[in-house]
Amino acid sequence: MTSPLSVNPGDIVKMKKQHPCGSFEWEVTRIGADIGMRCLKCGRRVMLTRDEFNRRLKQIIPQDTNLDTK
Repeated sequence: MTSPLSVNPGDIVKMKKQHPCGSFEWEVTRIGADIGMRCLKCGRRVMLTRDEFNRRLKQIIPQDTNLDTK
C-alpha cells in the first residue's frame, strides 16, 4: 500500500492522461472517501476513488504556489 498523499481542496493537480478537452490540470474540490476534481479548461467535474486518484496523479501543485503569471 502506498503512503497517503497530502492533497487539499484548492490544490491544482496534474494527471498522467489528458482529459478529452486537452487539459492535464485539475482543481481539487472535495476530499473524503472520494476525491472531487474540476477540469481547469472545460469545468467538467469528476469524482475518483482515492486509489484511482493516486494511480492517475502525476504532480501536485500546492495552493501557495498557484500564482499564475499569465
